[in-house]
Amino acid sequence: MMTILKKHWPEYLMEGAGLGFFMISACLFVALLEHPSSPVHTALPDPMTRRALMGIAMGLTAISIIYSPWGKQSGAHINPSVTLTFFRLGKVRAWDAAFYIIAQFAGAAAGVFIAHLLLGMIASHPHVNYAATFPGMEGVIIAFIAEVVISFVLMTVVLNVSNTPRIARYTGIFAGLLVAAYITFEAPVSGMSMNPARSFGSSLFANNHAGLWIYFTAPLFGMLLAAEVYVRVKGANAVSCAKLHHQNDKRCIHCGYPGEIKSENMNLATEKVKSLV
Repeated sequence: MMTILKKHWPEYLMEGAGLGFFMISACLFVALLEHPSSPVHTALPDPMTRRALMGIAMGLTAISIIYSPWGKQSGAHINPSVTLTFFRLGKVRAWDAAFYIIAQFAGAAAGVFIAHLLLGMIASHPHVNYAATFPGMEGVIIAFIAEVVISFVLMTVVLNVSNTPRIARYTGIFAGLLVAAYITFEAPVSGMSMNPARSFGSSLFANNHAGLWIYFTAPLFGMLLAAEVYVRVKGANAVSCAKLHHQNDKRCIHCGYPGEIKSENMNLATEKVKSLV
């Protein structure tokens, strides 16, 4: 564990920082679009229009994180459900998955806290409420089903695009477009989370945990189901790596490019020599 932590801690911090930035962006844009005193809110009385703008903002935020230098290196999971799904597929080590998830939860909470410092009382206003996610008027069962469906679709798209060499570099674009579409059209049903850490970070400060179990279970179930379907259709070897963007010169701690596997093999060989001596 300590060996992996010493070698891979930059990626863990990148994951935490990525989700932290996402949460800061979410809180700021919710405040801009939904706080009653915001001139944007006054100018745009139609909720659908505001959700569309929110979707564009968060879709672009997700794309920016995925294609940032840090996102290129860590793989830009910024979501425990994504990390656990790639762990299930055998593309993330157990300790890497554990530290990724710890960093993601810590990053989400830190991001909301920073947004609180920036926005003050605006962040806690009921119309902003730290960008918290809640089930819609249709109830928790419908919200659960909706979260399963959107998570299933997202992971299906990520797996298919990222493992198609011709379009793999556009995986982040596809993911960002789905985020934008989900916020625009699906958010009134489930709150549009797909991310346990994201919902946890908001609820921690909103002091309202209604429906939180949905966001801890449904996204993971949907993504694991998508992975199972993908493997059954295309085979166990059809997934190349856990990164959303791999067409870059950043190191990959998941598949060993460049140099990681070679370095690990050399270390193993050294340990064997030492044990023989």
